[in-house]
Amino acid sequence: MKFFLISDNIDTLIGLRLVGIEGVVVHTRKDFLEILQTKMKDSSIAIILVTTKLVDMCPDIISEIKLKQQKPLITEIPDRHGNSKIGETIDGYVSEAIGVKL
Repeated sequence: MKFFLISDNIDTLIGLRLVGIEGVVVHTRKDFLEILQTKMKDSSIAIILVTTKLVDMCPDIISEIKLKQQKPLITEIPDRHGNSKIGETIDGYVSEAIGVKL
């Protein structure tokens, strides 16, 4: 089982390649969703890392995948600018899942 990165910038891609994680850089919602669908079908990938900017392009789809699919695990990572609101994103997933606003 391995990791795979879908990033919106080359810096993150290069950094994670240094530790052995392969990935791609995409800039459009269409390209992101196409590569995500393809990689979700790859049984050798256990975790897909996605930069915050890409998650923000389609939060509804990412939320749906996280709530309904067990594998692969989709994990949001901050981009090189470090302005992530991952805690708020997690709260949103939880509140949607249980139907209670946190």
